Amino acid sequence: MDAMIKDQLDALVQQDTWTFDDYQRLLELLFETSDAASQLRQLAGDLGEVGGATPTGSDALKLGMVHYALCDFARALDVLNDATDNKDRRYVQAMCYKHLGRYEDALGEIDRAQARGWDPPEDMDLARAELLALSGDLDAAAKQVKALEKSAGEMAQWHYVRGLVDELAGYAERAGEAYIKARDINPTHAGATFRLAYFYDLHGHEEEAVELYKECIARPPVYTHALLNLAVLLEDAGRYDEAARAVRSVLAANPNHLRARLFLRDIRAAKNMYYDEDQARRLARRNAVLDIPVTDFELSVRARNCLKKMNIHTLGDLIRTTESELLGYKNFGETSLTEIKDMLAAKGLHLGQALEDDSEYADLGPRSPEIPLKDDGLLSKPIEDLNLSIRAARALETLGVTSLGELVQKSEAELLACKNFGQTSLNEIRERLAEHDLSLRENG
Repeated sequence: MDAMIKDQLDALVQQDTWTFDDYQRLLELLFETSDAASQLRQLAGDLGEVGGATPTGSDALKLGMVHYALCDFARALDVLNDATDNKDRRYVQAMCYKHLGRYEDALGEIDRAQARGWDPPEDMDLARAELLALSGDLDAAAKQVKALEKSAGEMAQWHYVRGLVDELAGYAERAGEAYIKARDINPTHAGATFRLAYFYDLHGHEEEAVELYKECIARPPVYTHALLNLAVLLEDAGRYDEAARAVRSVLAANPNHLRARLFLRDIRAAKNMYYDEDQARRLARRNAVLDIPVTDFELSVRARNCLKKMNIHTLGDLIRTTESELLGYKNFGETSLTEIKDMLAAKGLHLGQALEDDSEYADLGPRSPEIPLKDDGLLSKPIEDLNLSIRAARALETLGVTSLGELVQKSEAELLACKNFGQTSLNEIRERLAEHDLSLRENG
């Protein structure tokens, strides 16, 4: 380690207390070295042993920040309960709650951080907008973003939050543009980098996604999903050892992470699999188009709502649907039909294409019919309740499947036609559904 960096680190560690600015300075210094992660772990051990007792006050604040950097958010919250009660502690607690998905708790801590003097207020208002968006209150988040445009419109965080609201509302292209703008202002913006990587990932730009995911994991706190998504892309590219290292990084922090454990098993199995690469490429190109969600296009509200109610989520669903089926649906008229046809034509597709005998898409078969829900309580449960491996979960996300009810409307053939979805994932889904006395729709 450079002697100057070591002196600066030692001086910072010896300070009586830290502000959040000190924490960020600590990270900057550590990441000029080659072993930042191990030094953070060592620092956590040193701070935890100060005085031989459980840290309190300013020592607990410093230790809590280090646990936050190590992505041990639950441990950070435990430590911070005994820390000095100031704006820095409350802000770090808010960020911990955010990463744990406890958005109401995070909003409360943001209020407390501001009450204790966090400045400027735009920082807190943008933090609230992000949390509102993540919690699903998109209307409130959008209003907050709009109200902040004049005062914060030149900030990277404002463009990131605007992109997040657009993405969660279904406007993927606009979201991507906002994330790019945020990174133009601040190339190291963690949130914008991760969401842009995910955007590229979903839209088939694997190389760009890999590079951005690598940026995400270069500075703490590291997004678990960034590591897992990166591992999926690396495995798809046949870079199994790199993929395994990314998954092991998740397991090092959380040995009981079920999806990571299942995925590591899949990676090991994949190293022994052989397949027709030319066919895989053809299917990948085809599915990259068919898997595009209809929400990625600027459709009218009427057309968007009708497609959603008809269980049409992707371009693949649309080309398995006929004009007469669309026009036969309540409130679906010629104007909406023209919108749909123009949208498909832009991708070289047309309605009913998968049903034509001479179509290269004919093997897709008809679209899944609607199935009445016999048990709304069970079938309305989110897919997350199945605790699927990352590969299976992402395939279902690509297909627009969000609940058990939507999953049982899919056939085995439809799942296997999805990019990167194989027999291992199919067996896993069968087993999980069987636990709930459910099964996939029969083929045909």
